[in-house]
Amino acid sequence: MPSPLLREAFLNEVALRAERTGQWLLAEEHGPVVSLSRLRETTRAYVARPGKRLRPAVLLFACAAVGGDEEQALPAAAAVELFHTWSLVHDDIIDNDDLRRGQPTAHRLASTLAAEQLGLAPAAAAHYGQSAAILAGDIQLAWAMRMLVRCRGQGVSADVVLDLMARLTDQLAPQLIDGEMLDVEFSHRPPDELSEKEILNMQELKTGALLGYAASTGACIGTDHVYDNCSAAQALNAFGRACGIAFQLQDDILGIVGDERQLGKPIGSDLREGKATVLILHALRHANGREGDLLRHVLGNPEAPTDEIAKATQLLTDLGSLEHTRVLARQYIAGAQAHLAELPPSPSRDLLEAWGEFLFDRSF
Repeated sequence: MPSPLLREAFLNEVALRAERTGQWLLAEEHGPVVSLSRLRETTRAYVARPGKRLRPAVLLFACAAVGGDEEQALPAAAAVELFHTWSLVHDDIIDNDDLRRGQPTAHRLASTLAAEQLGLAPAAAAHYGQSAAILAGDIQLAWAMRMLVRCRGQGVSADVVLDLMARLTDQLAPQLIDGEMLDVEFSHRPPDELSEKEILNMQELKTGALLGYAASTGACIGTDHVYDNCSAAQALNAFGRACGIAFQLQDDILGIVGDERQLGKPIGSDLREGKATVLILHALRHANGREGDLLRHVLGNPEAPTDEIAKATQLLTDLGSLEHTRVLARQYIAGAQAHLAELPPSPSRDLLEAWGEFLFDRSF
């Protein structure tokens, strides 16, 4: 994005789509049918405190870019946000995280509710919280499917709706879960035993698959064509998947040199967690013996001293690892943008281009 003014205008467009998607999600008639109040509160928690809602935005931008009506695509935009949300709820359990968007994670929230309302002891409340969050994620996935069905009421053809549902269940869900499982497995392997290709593949599955689905879904609805008969949808799927890799690479960079207040987590936490990233892999491959010893000492060591974390962080710059990751992310964004040539010029295509740039250029 060439200027702060254009960036602000783009973010305003994203915010408009986020608001419209939120209205669909939070409308009582569209909500999940959950009778138990604690489970309902846990299920709706992340939806009520949204992030940027970048996935709904790219879906709606794509719909308009192929000449479609964004109003028809709103239920699908809500569906991809819900699909993303259930993955976050389960991811937070896997990572044992305490906060999401500055507030308690779903399992922590449910644990607190159990302690306050049911009088459970800490250990029992913690188990209750994890159980409730798993079930809340399951409900969110079903809720996402319900939103896709609602597309019929917006005038989307039955063939397209069935195709969207089939792609979500047969392709997207298994790919995203594969990516999540690979991320878990990689955390139990020494980072320097992994390859850059393996890490990039994991990032494409974990993040790129959903972004590709969101963008292509907008095109399918906008053209009223199933995916296999829609070249624009296929191009936008490739666009989103490449953007997803760039998004993850930028996440890795921000985890080292970002602003703690904006990120909501301590700088260097990726090192203490031993997270498998292209950035870390590059550093290990280019470090000398003493440098490699330092990196291996802090990687996956939650007790690593602050001064050693600072030295390791500086090494990532000195060894060219940060720059290598930036260049790689830029290459993926450039490759993603090339797929937009499949679409006719329009303000909505410009928004898609700005969306891709934002994923790389963001500071949080």
